[in-house]
Amino acid sequence: MDVVHKIKTKVSAGFKMRGLILRPEASRYLVEVLESVNSSELEDVIEKVLDAVEKQPLSSSMIELSVVEIAVQDCTQSCDETIDNVFNIIGAFDVPRYIYSVERKKFIPISMTSHPAPSLCGLARDKAELFRERYTILQQRTHRHELFTPPAIGAAVEEGQNKFQLKTVEALLGSTAKMGEVIVLGMITQLKEGKFYLEDPSGTVQLDMSKAISFHLFIVACWYEDSVFHINGFGFPPTEPSSATRAYYGSVNFFGGPSTTSVKASAKLKQLEEENEDAMFVIVSDVWLDSVEVMEKLNLMFSGYAAMPPTCFIFCGNFSSVPYGKTQIKSLKESLKALADAICAYPSIHSSSRFVFVPGPEDPGPGTILPRPPLADHITEEFRQRVPFSVFTTNPCRIQYCSQEIIIIREDLVNKMCRNCVRLPNNNLDIPNHFVKTILSQGHLSPLPLYVSPVYWAYDYSLRVYPVPDVIIFADKYDPFSINNTDCLCVNPGSFPRSGFTFKVYYPSNRTVEDSKLQGL
Repeated sequence: MDVVHKIKTKVSAGFKMRGLILRPEASRYLVEVLESVNSSELEDVIEKVLDAVEKQPLSSSMIELSVVEIAVQDCTQSCDETIDNVFNIIGAFDVPRYIYSVERKKFIPISMTSHPAPSLCGLARDKAELFRERYTILQQRTHRHELFTPPAIGAAVEEGQNKFQLKTVEALLGSTAKMGEVIVLGMITQLKEGKFYLEDPSGTVQLDMSKAISFHLFIVACWYEDSVFHINGFGFPPTEPSSATRAYYGSVNFFGGPSTTSVKASAKLKQLEEENEDAMFVIVSDVWLDSVEVMEKLNLMFSGYAAMPPTCFIFCGNFSSVPYGKTQIKSLKESLKALADAICAYPSIHSSSRFVFVPGPEDPGPGTILPRPPLADHITEEFRQRVPFSVFTTNPCRIQYCSQEIIIIREDLVNKMCRNCVRLPNNNLDIPNHFVKTILSQGHLSPLPLYVSPVYWAYDYSLRVYPVPDVIIFADKYDPFSINNTDCLCVNPGSFPRSGFTFKVYYPSNRTVEDSKLQGL
């Protein structure tokens, strides 16, 4: 009897902590279910049930028996589905959307809000939401950083440790006196030609950057006088490792895929990942299938890997060396047929390896707006029949392998960001590091003005880099690089034909990248 009472007390306390109340029959049912659970695992199981309850569209804080039954069923299924979640490809249009609730300080699925389902033909509201959501995500992340977290009441502040407080633009505009050093999180815009402004949801203020000594959303340190913000220095919002984000938000599956909870929480998948030391991903960008030389090099690659087929070949566009033209689609069909012939010539690769195709900006499709849909079915139908383990996916796309999260984007971002930055790095050799830091700090794959890199407004969330994944593959024509930042491995394989037939090989078991190059025949 004491055990039952103890379980009932813990269940009741857990639900009350989240502002929920259990009906008596729901409480009795849950206590009966939890009686068979080991006491050391009890609290974790209750947390999982609570997460499953909150995922459902709740009409009130009073929890019915039916809601608890569904939650328990979800938790039971999540234990059985582990093996089915080893390898999944997630298109940009299948990424789940979560909206940050400032009141509840948590992310809520779109199904539990009043937001309409996203549409390619977005409304004006979608464009406003795009910037508001980007800002809110960075703001809540920044507030959690140790520099912006106020010390606990009564706790002594460590010597030499400064604490800062974020102000809003509205607070500045409401001030009549000169304000000393102020830190504001906002987006730099050009509302008038030649004049920069800082914008946040509360308003805009003009910037004076003539005295800036150190240099999209920025944290800006400055003083405010005569309705002008005088800049001392710029800085990006601080990044946050995935482990810190998940410690705060639990096992919510932000990434997508069939798993009901984040694969990061699965010990079985982690074990599978470490045991499979032979797993490898071959990453190639600008696979010009109409180029004789490229096809020869691919044949050479297949012959080299025939003895030990990779887990996956990731082929990124453009798939033609000559963009567009009335014969492009016909030519691409023939090129894919030739690639299928080459793959079928190596039965071990044909039967063991997966092939993922990510379209490039100049491949046939509806313009250069992100996210970009896959190549049309009528182009790829014959190839998919001959190579059944092939997937033509969106740009960007996501791959979940065991407990790892991988994002792939094929876009020439480095060049665009250099041409549209406020201030270039002093050293050109540092450009890849600056590029990676910018992407992770902004929490977005394309932190550029919409006229430079257009995005479907209602699907902007599919380009988020939050929480930070394990790997981001930037298939860019810029020089190849591999950089580790914030526990995230950022890889650019470079352009296959332009860089002397270089490509990258990723080994998930030890999270390393190998630089590879095909020499002459």
